Amino acid sequence: MSGIALTTPYQDTDADQLSFVLGRPAHEALAVRDLTVAGLDVQLRLLGASHQVFAGPVRETVACLPGVEGGLPEAATQDFDDWTYGFRAHVRRFRPQEFSARVARIRDRAEDHPQALYGIFPGSPEAVTALTVEPESAGLSWRTWHTYPQSRRIVATHTRLEAR
Repeated sequence: MSGIALTTPYQDTDADQLSFVLGRPAHEALAVRDLTVAGLDVQLRLLGASHQVFAGPVRETVACLPGVEGGLPEAATQDFDDWTYGFRAHVRRFRPQEFSARVARIRDRAEDHPQALYGIFPGSPEAVTALTVEPESAGLSWRTWHTYPQSRRIVATHTRLEAR
């Protein structure tokens, strides 16, 4: 799948502004991809303020949200019906060449992945939000990347949804 050249500037201008929330309703999306993975309906959503993933009973939002303090947890877990949900996030800053190389790998990975959605925000080919999802033995997992060229930071998340 090719990346989507977005026309709306991203609203989260730094990794510190991102927050993590479960159960939020759908926010206005810049792009949406509907999939079925491991027997579950999955919706990948690119927001001007980052992303949402809806998978089975889970509604995950990682975004700059009005009224919600920024800062992502390193890890979070929760049980949903017959599912166990686990979320991890990390933020790293890179030197200029390393940042460019990492963003290129993220774009290549999303481009080559059969179940991906990614967007390139105006102003820089390195301003990217990318999501991939794949089946696992007992459920599914998804990864996301949010890149910030102005600070050379990359936020990476990894989520697993497993049947109990």
